[in-house]
Amino acid sequence: MPSYKIDRVCEDLKREITDILRQIKDPRVRNQILTVVNLNLTRDMSFAKIYISSMDGQKGAERAVEGLKSAKGLIKREIAHRLDIRKIPELEFIPDNSVEDTINLFKKLEK
Repeated sequence: MPSYKIDRVCEDLKREITDILRQIKDPRVRNQILTVVNLNLTRDMSFAKIYISSMDGQKGAERAVEGLKSAKGLIKREIAHRLDIRKIPELEFIPDNSVEDTINLFKKLEK
């Protein structure tokens, strides 16, 4: 399978998951500003690792990932309705602290 198709599906998934994050009503997810930092999709498009970062730091990202794991069925159903792909990949949410690192870097640069 050409890699450009996987790249296109990755970008579509990333865009849709970012939009779905705004609609989840779980307080672990709702009360935070979340970012989908990266999305890795296997070649057979059966598994996706989604890296989530929070403006609240690593602890906030970990809480959000717990909420996203419990809402995984809702997210997969929404993706199935929005995208025209044969099989919806199994989603694995992973907390990431890259936004926090970037904020700390900018603070150091200001000094």
